[in-house]
Amino acid sequence: MSWTEPTARDRRRLLSRTESVTIIGASANPSRPSFFVASYLLSSSRYRVHFVNPRLDELLGQPVHPSLAEVPDVDLVSVFRKHDDLPGVAEEVIEAGARTLWLQLGLWHEPVAERAAGAGLDVVMNRCVKIEHARFAGGLHLAGFDTGVISSKRADFA
Repeated sequence: MSWTEPTARDRRRLLSRTESVTIIGASANPSRPSFFVASYLLSSSRYRVHFVNPRLDELLGQPVHPSLAEVPDVDLVSVFRKHDDLPGVAEEVIEAGARTLWLQLGLWHEPVAERAAGAGLDVVMNRCVKIEHARFAGGLHLAGFDTGVISSKRADFA
Protein backbone atom coordinates (compact mmCIF):
# COMPACT_ATOMS: atom_id res chain seq x y z
CA MET A 1 0.00 0.00 0.00
CA SER A 2 1.39 3.40 -0.88
CA TRP A 3 0.87 6.52 1.20
CA THR A 4 -1.14 9.49 0.01
CA GLU A 5 -1.27 12.77 1.88
CA PRO A 6 -4.53 13.13 3.81
CA THR A 7 -6.77 16.05 2.90
CA ALA A 8 -7.87 18.65 5.43
CA ARG A 9 -11.15 16.77 5.75
CA ASP A 10 -9.23 13.54 6.43
CA ARG A 11 -7.08 15.24 9.09
CA ARG A 12 -10.16 16.68 10.76
CA ARG A 13 -11.74 13.21 10.81
CA LEU A 14 -8.57 11.72 12.31
CA LEU A 15 -8.48 14.31 15.08
CA SER A 16 -12.19 14.04 15.81
CA ARG A 17 -12.06 10.27 16.28
CA THR A 18 -8.84 10.38 18.33
CA GLU A 19 -9.16 9.60 22.02
CA SER A 20 -5.53 9.81 23.13
CA VAL A 21 -2.40 11.51 21.83
CA THR A 22 1.04 10.20 22.72
CA ILE A 23 3.96 12.56 22.13
CA ILE A 24 7.22 10.78 21.39
CA GLY A 25 10.16 13.06 22.06
CA ALA A 26 8.34 15.23 24.59
CA SER A 27 10.66 17.84 26.09
CA ALA A 28 10.64 19.63 29.45
CA ASN A 29 12.26 22.65 27.78
CA PRO A 30 9.54 25.34 27.39
CA SER A 31 11.23 26.67 24.24
CA ARG A 32 10.85 23.34 22.40
CA PRO A 33 7.85 22.82 20.09
CA SER A 34 6.97 19.52 21.77
CA PHE A 35 6.55 21.31 25.13
CA PHE A 36 4.22 23.88 23.58
CA VAL A 37 2.17 21.20 21.82
CA ALA A 38 2.00 19.17 25.05
CA SER A 39 0.81 22.21 27.01
CA TYR A 40 -1.82 22.99 24.41
CA LEU A 41 -3.13 19.42 24.18
CA LEU A 42 -3.37 19.12 27.97
CA SER A 43 -5.31 22.39 28.10
CA SER A 44 -7.74 21.25 25.42
CA SER A 45 -9.03 18.41 27.65
CA ARG A 46 -10.25 16.74 24.47
CA TYR A 47 -7.65 13.98 24.58
CA ARG A 48 -5.87 11.81 27.09
CA VAL A 49 -2.27 12.89 26.61
CA HIS A 50 0.75 10.64 27.16
CA PHE A 51 4.45 11.39 26.89
CA VAL A 52 7.40 9.23 25.89
CA ASN A 53 10.96 10.22 26.74
CA PRO A 54 13.40 7.86 28.49
CA ARG A 55 15.17 10.83 30.13
CA LEU A 56 12.11 12.25 31.95
CA ASP A 57 9.92 10.95 34.77
CA GLU A 58 7.31 13.72 34.71
CA LEU A 59 6.21 16.52 32.40
CA LEU A 60 3.56 19.13 33.11
CA GLY A 61 2.36 17.10 36.07
CA GLN A 62 1.93 13.95 33.97
CA PRO A 63 4.00 10.75 34.08
CA VAL A 64 6.44 10.22 31.23
CA HIS A 65 6.90 6.71 29.86
CA PRO A 66 10.37 5.48 28.89
CA SER A 67 8.99 3.74 25.77
CA LEU A 68 5.84 3.58 23.69
CA ALA A 69 5.32 -0.03 24.75
CA GLU A 70 4.53 1.23 28.27
CA VAL A 71 1.78 3.67 27.24
CA PRO A 72 -1.62 2.28 28.30
CA ASP A 73 -3.77 3.41 25.35
CA VAL A 74 -2.04 4.26 22.10
CA ASP A 75 -4.21 5.94 19.48
CA LEU A 76 -2.54 8.88 17.70
CA VAL A 77 1.24 9.12 18.07
CA SER A 78 2.76 12.54 17.45
CA VAL A 79 6.49 12.30 16.74
CA PHE A 80 9.16 14.87 17.60
CA ARG A 81 12.32 12.93 16.74
CA LYS A 82 15.20 13.17 14.26
CA HIS A 83 14.62 12.04 10.69
CA ASP A 84 17.04 9.13 11.08
CA ASP A 85 15.06 7.82 14.07
CA LEU A 86 11.76 7.64 12.18
CA PRO A 87 12.00 4.07 10.78
CA GLY A 88 12.51 2.64 14.27
CA VAL A 89 9.81 4.87 15.73
CA ALA A 90 7.39 3.76 13.02
CA GLU A 91 7.99 0.11 13.93
CA GLU A 92 7.28 0.88 17.60
CA VAL A 93 4.08 2.72 16.64
CA ILE A 94 2.91 -0.18 14.48
CA GLU A 95 3.74 -2.71 17.21
CA ALA A 96 1.87 -0.62 19.81
CA GLY A 97 -1.34 -0.86 17.76
CA ALA A 98 -1.75 2.85 17.10
CA ARG A 99 -4.30 4.09 14.58
CA THR A 100 -2.38 7.19 13.47
CA LEU A 101 1.28 8.07 12.98
CA TRP A 102 1.65 11.86 12.95
CA LEU A 103 5.04 13.32 12.02
CA GLN A 104 5.35 16.90 13.20
CA LEU A 105 6.40 19.94 11.18
CA GLY A 106 9.69 19.41 9.38
CA LEU A 107 9.40 15.61 9.38
CA TRP A 108 8.86 13.90 6.05
CA HIS A 109 9.84 10.29 5.38
CA GLU A 110 7.96 8.56 2.57
CA PRO A 111 9.31 5.04 3.21
CA VAL A 112 8.14 5.34 6.84
CA ALA A 113 4.74 6.63 5.68
CA GLU A 114 4.39 3.77 3.21
CA ARG A 115 5.39 1.19 5.84
CA ALA A 116 2.91 2.56 8.39
CA ALA A 117 0.11 2.90 5.82
CA GLY A 118 0.80 -0.65 4.67
CA ALA A 119 0.33 -1.77 8.28
CA GLY A 120 -3.08 -0.09 8.34
CA LEU A 121 -2.23 3.20 10.05
CA ASP A 122 -3.33 6.63 8.96
CA VAL A 123 -0.25 8.79 8.42
CA VAL A 124 0.18 12.56 8.52
CA MET A 125 3.55 14.17 7.81
CA ASN A 126 4.97 17.68 8.17
CA ARG A 127 1.97 19.01 10.12
CA CYS A 128 1.51 20.14 13.70
CA VAL A 129 -1.20 18.47 15.79
CA LYS A 130 -1.69 21.71 17.76
CA ILE A 131 -2.10 23.87 14.67
CA GLU A 132 -4.47 21.39 13.01
CA HIS A 133 -6.54 20.94 16.20
CA ALA A 134 -6.85 24.71 16.66
CA ARG A 135 -7.75 25.15 13.01
CA PHE A 136 -10.54 22.60 13.14
CA ALA A 137 -11.76 23.77 16.55
CA GLY A 138 -12.52 27.17 15.04
CA GLY A 139 -9.52 29.11 16.31
CA LEU A 140 -10.62 29.23 19.91
CA HIS A 141 -8.38 30.85 22.46
CA LEU A 142 -7.96 27.77 24.59
CA ALA A 143 -6.73 28.10 28.16
CA GLY A 144 -4.81 31.27 27.34
CA PHE A 145 -3.30 29.90 24.13
CA ASP A 146 -3.42 32.02 21.03
CA THR A 147 -4.15 29.30 18.54
CA GLY A 148 -2.97 31.42 15.65
CA VAL A 149 -6.24 30.95 13.79
CA ILE A 150 -8.70 33.78 13.25
CA SER A 151 -12.31 32.76 13.10
CA SER A 152 -15.57 34.56 13.74
CA LYS A 153 -17.35 31.41 14.86
CA ARG A 154 -16.50 28.04 16.33
CA ALA A 155 -16.68 25.05 14.04
CA ASP A 156 -18.43 21.94 15.33
CA PHE A 157 -15.39 19.77 15.95
CA ALA A 158 -17.02 16.58 17.13
